[in-house]
Parts: sequence; structure tokens; C-alpha cells
Amino acid sequence: EMPSSKRHRLFWFCSLAFKAAVLIQRWYRRYVARLEMRRRCTWTIFQSIEYACEQDQIKLHNFFSYLMDNFTPSSSKERDFISRMFISGESFKEAELEKYCDYESLEVPDSYTGPRLSFPLLPDHATALLEAFKQKQQLHARYVLNLLHETRKHLKQLPNISHVSTCYSEEVTVCGDLHGQLDDLFLIFYKNGLPSPSKSYVFNGDFVDRGKQSLEILIILFTFLLIYPKEVHLNRGNHEDHMVNLRYGFLVGLMTMSRLHGKKILKMIQNVFCWLPLATLIDQKVLVIHGGVSDTTDLDMLEKIQRNKFISVLRGKKRKESNRNVEIKEINGESQAEPDSAGNEITSSLPSQPRPTQAPSMTNRVEFSRWVRQTVQEQIEWCRKLVDISDSEEEELTCSSLVSLTDLDGPCWTRQEEWKQVSDILWSDPMPQEGCRENTVRGGGCYFGPDVTGKILEKYNLQFLIRSHECKQEGYEFCHNRKVLTIFSASNYYEIGSNRGAYVKLGPDLVPHFVQYQANKTAHTLTMTQRISRVEESAFRALREKLFAHTSALISAFKLYDKDNTGKITLSNWATAVESVLHLGLPWRMLRPQLVRSTADGMLEYKSWLDDLAMEQRSQEHIQSSLLEVIYRNRSNLETIFRIIDRDHSGLISFEEFHQTWKLFSSHMNIELTDDGINDLVRSIDFNKDGNIDFNEFLEAFRHHIQCLVCKARRTASNLTAEHNHSSRGAMAFVINFLG
Repeated sequence: EMPSSKRHRLFWFCSLAFKAAVLIQRWYRRYVARLEMRRRCTWTIFQSIEYACEQDQIKLHNFFSYLMDNFTPSSSKERDFISRMFISGESFKEAELEKYCDYESLEVPDSYTGPRLSFPLLPDHATALLEAFKQKQQLHARYVLNLLHETRKHLKQLPNISHVSTCYSEEVTVCGDLHGQLDDLFLIFYKNGLPSPSKSYVFNGDFVDRGKQSLEILIILFTFLLIYPKEVHLNRGNHEDHMVNLRYGFLVGLMTMSRLHGKKILKMIQNVFCWLPLATLIDQKVLVIHGGVSDTTDLDMLEKIQRNKFISVLRGKKRKESNRNVEIKEINGESQAEPDSAGNEITSSLPSQPRPTQAPSMTNRVEFSRWVRQTVQEQIEWCRKLVDISDSEEEELTCSSLVSLTDLDGPCWTRQEEWKQVSDILWSDPMPQEGCRENTVRGGGCYFGPDVTGKILEKYNLQFLIRSHECKQEGYEFCHNRKVLTIFSASNYYEIGSNRGAYVKLGPDLVPHFVQYQANKTAHTLTMTQRISRVEESAFRALREKLFAHTSALISAFKLYDKDNTGKITLSNWATAVESVLHLGLPWRMLRPQLVRSTADGMLEYKSWLDDLAMEQRSQEHIQSSLLEVIYRNRSNLETIFRIIDRDHSGLISFEEFHQTWKLFSSHMNIELTDDGINDLVRSIDFNKDGNIDFNEFLEAFRHHIQCLVCKARRTASNLTAEHNHSSRGAMAFVINFLG
């Protein structure tokens, strides 16, 4: 038996060890909680900035759409130029597109050591491409164009909603956004195996943008699509859109990679994008779409619309009110000839509605079917002329566009209704609340609640939805009672260590099995603390740039709380003012310690704080802070505007492109510009006098004009330059005012 003294000491040691364990546990839990809080704050910063950028792109698109809808060209040449400037993804007739994509005329030099393709493609071609891209080789433009041509032909035969069955393969693998990150695709194939008759894949959109190897990803996916058309399925994402590509890097990367043939490749890719299917249905039970659904989502409509009409989902065709009134009168059968103010009859140039020939007997169904097709085609041609829609490519009878006799009595949807269907499935996000509301954070699509998901599942007898579109820390995430699964396959999306990538495998039981990964080797060597610190540092650096870019607006907001002009405000008022300017929805009070030094009296000297931000961002040229602020705030918008004006994507703006665009801006301002005035302005921007404007000259022009505005504010109005120069630069001021 143990002596009492020993028992006492043992009890004391056990009690001490227990207390130590409890203290360690409490400390560790607090430590982990703090790390988790830092991680969530960092994630919120990245996501808020990303979505704000998407919203800016949509606003910029709407800005140009408004200008063009309210622009009255003075000549047919001007009308054609303006109409093409913003429709770089325009369609061609079949013969024109094949002539444009004349890949056979491109010679492959003997010095070319990269992969070679011959059609029909074989599995060896795919493995050769994978090896070549691992070695940083490029595919010759001839083979790229040939591949795109064959891909387009194949996609045109596919329905809007692809159907996949697990009966013909062991499992179906669904991958989310790749965003030009080729290493993630390599890792998926390494871990899961290459596509094959027993290994089906669904790639759920957003193959391009942001990453540096978007074209390589497209080439690999299109190659496997042609080799295994029944096993590889591609959905369209919101980044398979020309207007989105203008901002997020794919267009620039493509033109840099293939300067000689980049325009042809880009044109073909734009056309291929608009033929990508909109959704995939697995075993009639699992719906795979890129973004989400809304309370108006109608799969029957999605199956029947002409998806290739939506070259850019951001761009909906708008009509002037006067034209719309004429169209309504014509459709209602009212006379096209109306008297003018003087009582004279004005004859409209609108085409007259074709009158159908008498229908043949229903007993001869072949003859009746031919009559129906001819009548429908005549009505379509009349409607196209009526609304000023130019003939696009000749339509072929595909699975999604066949017109049968039973369709004649079916519903007829407006273009706006069809556009909303496509926009919602590409841009929408789930939310925990019930209902469906506009997605003001992204600026496109909607937020849909669990009740909306439930109704869609019940209506179409589905088990659950798979979508992508949102970066998730673990690569996947369930919501809406596990009825909505988000899968995201681009690891380290925001920063090295920011998130894992993942893909999901579905067998005949449709039970999801997830595989997570990190494609970057550095991420594997970092501890959790190091990873969070690294990502956090990157997030706050981006946030400080955002704050600096809005210096002027922040000062105005701070002064509303500084009535006595002391230069100080409370930290609480600082948080409120910052949110009122940036509208990022961030927990500013929680982020404050990382952004603002604490003070003894609980007040913030906001001027010195903004000076410190300016010191961080100031470049080596020592640009004046106010000018640098404007450039920081508007660089992405200015780059996008430059690419819109640069209609042929040459990297240079011609004098004609600049001339017509400035007339577009000035018409909205009701400023009468002379050709001499615009020519003077464009020559002053062409600093190297090569007859074109590159982006650096374009950016410098805005910086110089902002500087002139600052100087001008310090002078009297009597020192104005010549009137035509003043008017020309007024258009530039208008753009600056729009950009904010």
C-alpha cells in the first residue's frame, strides 16, 4: 500500500498536470480561433475585391452600351465602324468563317519542334500535347486553328444541355474553375487519370482568364473532347465571354503569345465559346451548371434557345425608344407611313412583312412540313431586317435548333427572357436566406435561396445541383441542406496557400467523393501559420492599394465627421466612412489594427494615415499623389477601354479608331467636335509619332490630362486653349468623370 505522503504528492502532480493540460488546451483553442478569424477576414478581403472588379466590368460594359444605343452616326462608314467596335465577337456566315480560318495556308517551318496534330485526333496526340506543354512548348498556329475549327463543328451538333450516364463508365468526374492554371489540370489527370471510355469528365466552365496558360488548357480540353466526344463534356462559364476576357487577361495573353496569327485564333475562340453547352445532366438526377439558378430558371427553355446568339452574355441588344415604337407599330400591323409636322407623308424604309403562300393540304405531310419551314424562315428574315440584326452565320439543323411541327404551338420567348436564363445560370450565387434577389455584389445574375433550389429540384426530379463560380478554401462546399455543391479546381487562386483545389467523382449511386490537392510545391512546405500570414499580407496589400486609390473620396467622407477640421476622427467613424466609400462590405473594425496604428486617445489622424498609404504606393517617378491615385483607381477600366477601342486587338489604337471613339464620347456630351480638334488631340497623344497609340501613351494621356485639370483649377478661366481643343479634351474629362 502506497504511503499517504506519496499519494499526496502523486495527487498534487496529477492535479498540476491536469491544470497545465487545460491551460494548454485553452491557449491552443484561442490560437486556432485567432488563426481562423484571420483566415476568414483575409478570404473576405480577396472575395470582396474580386467581386467589386467584376461589378466594375459590368458597369463599364453598360456605360459603353448606353453610349452606343444613344449615338446617331453621321455616315454609313461611321455607323459600321461603331457597330463593329463593340462587337468583336461578331458572327460570320459559315463560308466567311472558313475563309477567315484558312489554317491550310499556314506553313509549319522545318525548324518547328513542337507537337503536330492530324485529324481525326488520336489519344497519342493528347499525350504528346501534355508532354509538350510540360516542357513549355507551344502549339503552332496552324494546328491551333485546325483544332478550333474541328471543335466548333463538333460543338454545333451538341444540345444546350448535355446528358451523361454512369451506366457507360465507372464514374463521372466533375471539375470546377481552372482559370488558366495548367498545373491544376496536370495534377487532376495525374491523380484521377486521363479521359477514356471508362473515365468521363465534366469541366464546368471558366477555363480561361487570370492564369497565364489559358490557351493551353483550351487546347487540351478541346483535344480530349474530339477524341472522346461521349466521355468529355464542357460547360460554358461566365468567363467564356469576350467582354469578360477584355479585362481578365486571356485576350492579352493570347495576343502576346501569337502576335502573327493571334487575331484569327481569338476570333475562332470567341465563336467556339458561344457554342459551348450551357449545362450537363448526370443520370437525369444531377444538374451541373456554372453559376446557379433563379426563381425563373426554365430548363425547357434552356434546351431550346439558340445559345450561339449570346456571343457575350454581358451584351444584350438594346434599341432606341423611337425605333422601338416604330417596331411595335409595324408588328401591330399599323401603317409605316406617318405624316411629319408639315403634313407630308414619310415613307419608312422598313421592309414589308412577307405574306405566306397558301398552305398545302395536311394530307401531304412532307409538302406541308416544307411549307412550314419556308414560312418560318421568311418571318425570321423579316424580323431580322426589322430590328436591324445583320445576317449571322447560316443556321444548321442541330439537336438544339430543329423545328418540328409540334413546336409551332409551343411557347415563344423574347430575347430578354432567353438572355436572363443564360445570365442566371452563368453568374448566380447561392445565399442562405430564402428567396431570389439581384446579385448586386457581382453585378450580374442573382442570389438564390434554399427554397429556390428546392423548387427546381422538385420540378425536374433532381437530387442536387453542382456548380462552380466561387473560390472555396477547401476546394468544395455544400449549402442548402447539401442540395447545392460548389466545386472549384484552381488551387492557390488568390495567393500561394490561399485555397485547395478539388474535383468530385460520382458513381452510379451518385454519392459525391472529393479529392483535394495543392498544385504548388511551396504551399506544401508552409505551416498553417506561415500560410495564413503569407496570404494575409497579400490581401492587406491589395486592400491598401484600394484605399489609396480612393484617397480623395475618403478625405471628403472623413471631413463629414470632422466638423471642427481637427484632422482627427474616431476609429468607429473611420470604419463607417471607409465602408461608405469602398462599399466592399468588410468588417472594418476587425481589420482596423492591420490598417491603422492605434492611438492613445482613440482618435485617428487621417491625413497622416493617407500620407503613409501614398508613400507605400508612390512609384520611382515620384508622380504626384493625386495623379497616382486616379491611375491606381482606374487602371483596370482604362485597360479595358483601350482594348475595346483597339477593335482589331493589335495592341495599338489607330487614329481612325481613336477618332470614332472620341466622337462617340462627345456625342453623349452634346459637344460639337471638329475633325481638326480630334486630330490635334490624337497627335498630341502619339508621343513617339509612329501613327498609333499604345497603352502607355493612352495611360500617359490621361495622366497628363488630369494634371492639366489640376493646374487649370489654379488658373482663371481666361487661360483656356482653343475651343476645338477644349471640346476634344472635354470628352476625356467625361471619361474621367465616369471612372470616378
